[in-house]
Amino acid sequence: MSVALVSIIILAVMFIIATMFPINMGALAFVGAFLLGAVFLGMDTKDILASFPGGLFLTLVGVTYLFAIAQNNGTIDILVDKAVKLVDSRISLIPWVMFAITAAITAIGALGPAAVAIIAPIGLNFAQRYKINPLMMGMLIVHGAQAGGFSPIAVYGVIVNGLIEEAGFDFSPTALFLTSFIFNLVIAIVLFLVLGGRQLAGQRAGAIAERVAEARLKVSAGAHAADVDFKGSGSGTYGPRDPAGDGAAPKAPGQRFGQTMTIIGLIALAVIALGFKVDVGFVSITIAVFLALVNPAGQKGAVNKISWSTVLLICGMLTFVGVLEEAGTIEYVSNGVANLGAPLLAGLLICYIGAVVSAFASSTAILAALIPLAIPFLNTGSISATGLICALAIASTVVDVSPFSTNGALVLANAPEGTDKDRFYKQVLGYGGIVVLAGPVLAWALLVLPGWL
Repeated sequence: MSVALVSIIILAVMFIIATMFPINMGALAFVGAFLLGAVFLGMDTKDILASFPGGLFLTLVGVTYLFAIAQNNGTIDILVDKAVKLVDSRISLIPWVMFAITAAITAIGALGPAAVAIIAPIGLNFAQRYKINPLMMGMLIVHGAQAGGFSPIAVYGVIVNGLIEEAGFDFSPTALFLTSFIFNLVIAIVLFLVLGGRQLAGQRAGAIAERVAEARLKVSAGAHAADVDFKGSGSGTYGPRDPAGDGAAPKAPGQRFGQTMTIIGLIALAVIALGFKVDVGFVSITIAVFLALVNPAGQKGAVNKISWSTVLLICGMLTFVGVLEEAGTIEYVSNGVANLGAPLLAGLLICYIGAVVSAFASSTAILAALIPLAIPFLNTGSISATGLICALAIASTVVDVSPFSTNGALVLANAPEGTDKDRFYKQVLGYGGIVVLAGPVLAWALLVLPGWL
């Protein structure tokens, strides 16, 4: 039995065990990487650990640590209130504001994970505060990142357009951008309608806050007897009311200073990471440590809010994928597809390979690896070059909703407080599975099969 087949069996066993037992799949993946690498490939442990995604580890830790501090000192509450006012407190528009902002950030050149790292914590806090389905909010943010990801100046767009230009094919960068944008927009609309978006129509943030206040008063009979009242606001409720006035609850000493510094830090994160292309992990951890130094009270307990289980899950899986590449598993599967001899079927299978592998690994790397693989089929002239490249690009990136990808991991890591993390993980995993199964065939059926591009 070849090592490639052994690696596929190990991967299947890992999924089965993680499904049957409450064991973090990242831990299983580290074990699988060690067994496959050391026992079957004779790799040194240093070579196995070379696949450890240090950059992603730092991004997950740095971003979640920074936003934990922002949540602790009340900065997130301020951002929530201001953003709600921008849409005149119309709750149904909030997910679309997040979608549009993330799409715009990626379209002007930011990597998808960098945009999601900045927008997801804010968007998911909106979801918690205004009773929006967190799965809907998180996935709209990710689809927004993918919608803008293939503009001619975006990272994905530059990679794909450069590879095709190098191969000498007549290709339309505009078609790539528009097909990806429309594909992700349609998925976002479906998600919005299926996951409760219609029920949000007509609701306003202030109205929800008042209903929460009324519910609290009805539950507490003692509150009526003691003449205790709760005041509603656009960001929630607080109380009891001071009989001397209806002013806002007083802030703790130094809290306003901490909030101001945090807002400056978040702006600096966006400018430095997006504008100057500096690694978002290093920037976020640097800003978080600076905020901890200038306002120690505001960072108390923030380290415990880092989503360590998600960090273990993602880092373990990507280390295992690195060993899979060393084992030649991806090349083995790709060669099998290339030998089929049926261009349309081969094109569909290439889309599936891109989707499945990208759900666990870097979409950028997959695009760079699979587009050259598609060149032989394009040279035959029996399949649309523009259609196949657009379908492959969509199939390899739309699956970034997977909890094993950077974007999906960032959504998981920023799940709002009070969210059942296990349930949320299963929801993201289930949705990711649906996208992996349906995304490639839909892209292929719409863009390759008709031959209209």
